[in-house]
Amino acid sequence: MKIIPTFLFFFFCLAARAADYPLPAADSRLIGENQIYTVPDDGRSLEHIAAHFQTGLLGMLEANPGTDPWLPKAGSQLVIPTQMLLPDTKREGIVVNVAELRLYYYPKGENKVVVYPIGIGQLGANTPAMVTRISQKIPNPTWTPTPNIRKRYAAEGKTLPVTVPAGPNNPMGLFALRLAYGKGHYLIHGTNADFGIGMRVSSGCIRLRPDDIRSLFNSVPEGTRVQVINEPVKYAIEPDGKRYIEVHQPLSHSEKDDPQTLPITLSTKAKKFTGSKLSDKQIIAEAIERRSGMPVLVNSGETLATVPEGAPEAL
Repeated sequence: MKIIPTFLFFFFCLAARAADYPLPAADSRLIGENQIYTVPDDGRSLEHIAAHFQTGLLGMLEANPGTDPWLPKAGSQLVIPTQMLLPDTKREGIVVNVAELRLYYYPKGENKVVVYPIGIGQLGANTPAMVTRISQKIPNPTWTPTPNIRKRYAAEGKTLPVTVPAGPNNPMGLFALRLAYGKGHYLIHGTNADFGIGMRVSSGCIRLRPDDIRSLFNSVPEGTRVQVINEPVKYAIEPDGKRYIEVHQPLSHSEKDDPQTLPITLSTKAKKFTGSKLSDKQIIAEAIERRSGMPVLVNSGETLATVPEGAPEAL
């Protein structure tokens, strides 16, 4: 785990840093390294720290439960969750895991993955699972609220205009990528707010910070494959035999749900992984209860060469 001296934080803030990670081998999914950061006495919010380290607010709260999001205690140490497991899916184009509030972009022909924190649909406006493509790139988008969005705002006593023109007051920000899914109502776009990334705040679209959407918009071509998944539990068996599980709070279904205690349904493959004799079931149970959003080592590691030749790989 890397320790970031406080004085270096201000130096790093002078330049934007994309969250680029070298792409691991096909049989590996572990990327990055967590960092330890000491909060300076500058009165800045947890969102400010999260934005610098290219992570989301909820991810910071998962990793550091009990932290005041408005005014983290000066001198306290925070874990920056910059280590993660790649989703167990095709490494092509854009992959969005709504449960972990992250977007993974695999630039074609480049041996790297770029990871962005995102905001997603709030309760009643879920971002659906899908496999689709980018059908349109829209600079300086206007916003035309859908009937469902109007209805939801009206229930709160708010009347939306027919169209919000492009500019600083547009909640879609300065760039948008339209998805071909359905009637094209879902977009990956920016924001004019200084909060909400790494949270459930949108009307079903996928929201990025202004600098992040600019970077993604300028990098991704039309027609790019986009896959949206909802997997709060990820796991991996690394080439050295080490086994990891990464657990995020599942998305709530109603205002009564507590994501920290909401039951998590494991897939068949995940059950096989957690039930394997090579996995420490006590550590897994603690990881599922803790829901830190960070990879947790669930065994001491054994080289895969110890598996008898011809035997199926044990999960």
